[in-house]
Amino acid sequence: MDEALLRSLTPAVLGILVRRGADFAAAEDAVQDALVEAVRVWPDDPPRDPKGWLVTAAWRKFLDATRADTARRRREDLVDAEPEQGPAQDADDTLRLYFLCAHPSLTPSSAVALTLRAVGGLTTRQIAQAYLVPEATMAQRISRAKKTVGDVRFDQPGDVATVLRVLYLVFNEGYSGDVDLAAEAIRLTRQLSAAIDHPEVAGLLALMLLHHARRDSRTDGGRLVPLAEQDRSRWDTGLIAEGVEVLQAALARDRLGEFQAQAAIAALHADAPVAEETDWVQIVEWYDELLELTGSPVVRLNRAVAVGEADGPRAGLKALAELDDSLPRYSAVSAYLHERDGDRRTAARLYVEAADKASNLAEREYLTRQAARLNN
Repeated sequence: MDEALLRSLTPAVLGILVRRGADFAAAEDAVQDALVEAVRVWPDDPPRDPKGWLVTAAWRKFLDATRADTARRRREDLVDAEPEQGPAQDADDTLRLYFLCAHPSLTPSSAVALTLRAVGGLTTRQIAQAYLVPEATMAQRISRAKKTVGDVRFDQPGDVATVLRVLYLVFNEGYSGDVDLAAEAIRLTRQLSAAIDHPEVAGLLALMLLHHARRDSRTDGGRLVPLAEQDRSRWDTGLIAEGVEVLQAALARDRLGEFQAQAAIAALHADAPVAEETDWVQIVEWYDELLELTGSPVVRLNRAVAVGEADGPRAGLKALAELDDSLPRYSAVSAYLHERDGDRRTAARLYVEAADKASNLAEREYLTRQAARLNN
C-alpha cells in the first residue's frame, strides 16, 4: 500500500466532493471512509485510476450517509446526480482546501489540525501524537473546526498570507510522535507552490528548506547546539542548494515579502563555511528590510544580535536597549551581548534569568550551562 499516494490524493478527492455540493464535514468523513476501504482493497486489487476510485468510493460513502440522515428528502437531488464511475476530473481544488482550512474564523491550533487532516491526509491519532494531546481532544478540535467551516463558500480568493502562517506553525512544531511535522510542512508547501504562483509561497518553501538543512546539527545527545557551534559538515547541502535556487527565483520577481526576507537571512547563514565568515553586515540589511515589512519586536530583537556581530557588542546592546525587556529571549540576547563585551558577571546573571523564562527544556538546559560556565 502506497501511503504517500493516498495522502497526496486526499485533498483533490475532498475538493471534488465539496464542489459537487457536499458540506465539508460530511465530505471529509466520506473521504476518510474511502481511504480505509482503499487500504483494505487495493493490496489485492489495485485500481488503474486511484484518484477516480477514491472519488467514486467517497461519493458513495457520502450518499450512504446522506440517505441515512434525517434530511434525506432535502438531499435527494444529490442522490439522483450520482455520476457514473470513470476517470476523475482534472480540476484541482487543493488551493480551495488550503484557504478553507486556514479560514479566519478558526483559531490557529484548529486551522493547523484541520489542514493536517484534510490536506495532509494524516489520521487524528497521528496529529494528536504530534501535538502530544489525547486523541479524543484532537478529535474534538477537528470536529469543531469542520463544523465552523461547514457552510463556508468562497466567492473570492482566500488569504494566502493566512495559509502560509498556518503552514509555518506546522513547520515550527518540528518532530514528535510518528509524524515529522517539519517534513510534512515542507511537503504541503511544495504542494501549495505547485497550485499557486506566488513569490511568498516560494519564500516560505525556501525558508523551510534552509532551516531543515541544519536539523541534524541542532542537537547533540539531546543538548541544544547554537548556530555558531553547529557542525556544518552535517548540514544538508542538497536542501541548501534547492532552498537558494527557490529563493533566487522568488526574489527575481521583485515582490519582496517577509518569508523571502527571512529566507535570505537563512541563506546567508548557510553560505558561510564557518561561523566567523558569516556576512553579518548583509544580514543586518535584510533585517532592516524585514522590519519595514513587519515592524515586529521579535525581528528587532534578532536584529540587535546581528548588529552586535556586525558592529560590535556595544552597538548590539544599544539596539537592544530600545526594546521592551519583557520580550521572549530578551534576557538571553542581553546575556550573550554582555558576555561578548567582557562583562561575565552580568552575563551569568542574565543567563540564569533567561533559563527561568525558557519555553522548553532543551533551551533551559543550554542557558543554565552557559551561566554555570561563566560562574566557574
